[in-house]
Amino acid sequence: MAKRDYYDVLGVNKSASPEELKSAYRKLAVKYHPDKNPGDKGAEDKFKEASEAYGVLSDKSKKENYDNFGHAAFENGGGGQGGFGGFSGFSGADFSDIFEDFFGEFGGSRRSSRGRNSSNRGSDLRYDLSITLEEAYSGKKQNIQFSTSEKCSTCKGNGSKPGSSPDRCTYCGGNGRVRSNQGFFTVQQTCPQCSGSGEEITNPCSNCNGQGNKQISKKISVTIPKGVDDGTRIRLAGKGEAGMRGGATGDLYLFINVKSHGLFKRSDVNLFFEFPISIADAALGTTIEIPTIDGKKAKIKIPDGTQNGKQFRLKGKGMPFIRRGDFGDLYVQVKTEVPISLNKEQRQLLEKFREIENEKSNPSIKKFFEKAKSFWKN
Repeated sequence: MAKRDYYDVLGVNKSASPEELKSAYRKLAVKYHPDKNPGDKGAEDKFKEASEAYGVLSDKSKKENYDNFGHAAFENGGGGQGGFGGFSGFSGADFSDIFEDFFGEFGGSRRSSRGRNSSNRGSDLRYDLSITLEEAYSGKKQNIQFSTSEKCSTCKGNGSKPGSSPDRCTYCGGNGRVRSNQGFFTVQQTCPQCSGSGEEITNPCSNCNGQGNKQISKKISVTIPKGVDDGTRIRLAGKGEAGMRGGATGDLYLFINVKSHGLFKRSDVNLFFEFPISIADAALGTTIEIPTIDGKKAKIKIPDGTQNGKQFRLKGKGMPFIRRGDFGDLYVQVKTEVPISLNKEQRQLLEKFREIENEKSNPSIKKFFEKAKSFWKN
């Protein structure tokens, strides 16, 4: 099958600039790369076709020959005839520069030469902190102590003995990255010898053995904001481990565990609890005094005829919203308790009450038996 015109393959015209060629190829490479289309032979062929076209058009000499003679310029060993295998014939094309732009899209982490010291970034740390529900309500300040590393005071973090400096890494030539050919494209990886710093410690600091940091036990004061919930994660930037040889410091993450409470149950910013009342209070009505999470008390009027499970809402008596001035609500559910171990007088009074009860006093009971009678009839 005849080869397609290289300009048509990339979707550009003959006057396209090098930047336009590069941009057009990049879009196609991202779209049809085999890693993004596993097992898709059609996508693989389009990727190879686009790479072959760019390999020719990005090279000034090959482009000139192609513009004059078309595909015939590369026949009989002229380069490019053999398809895509290994980029043979495309020595002038800077594919690595293109793949650097989107290498992270294929499973690698993208690093530029400006950020090569990011490979020496200190580790993030985790600290689990348990607090009570009352402390979550009011917020608190607390000192925590943990093991970490800090910049060496002797060498100021560069790892070299005072008066000396790190040398250029002999393995990567100071680039912090090394290139290797893998199949049909070039892969850039962090230098295994210098870990991406581009430097070697030839005269190490005696205090830190060339690491640039020292292990210490550190104590800091942290502020827990009002309203934190169980599982809340708080990031303290720059409070993690020091980076190797001047690398950036990691972060410290506080994971909050809010202990269960003996009275209140929490759901988001709302609080719930059950309040037991007697049959007499439920029937006759009463006023109850309940505790609130702020340590104060609140009153609720229980109307006569209150049924078991009835829920009352106290607006604004729940947990605070984080970094806001408003609060959730407190829901109180009454639980009618049936008396046990009745004395003689109580039993007599209840028996008398049962004798004078009527259906009007118990509408739910009446409704149930009406349904039951209808069921039995049918």
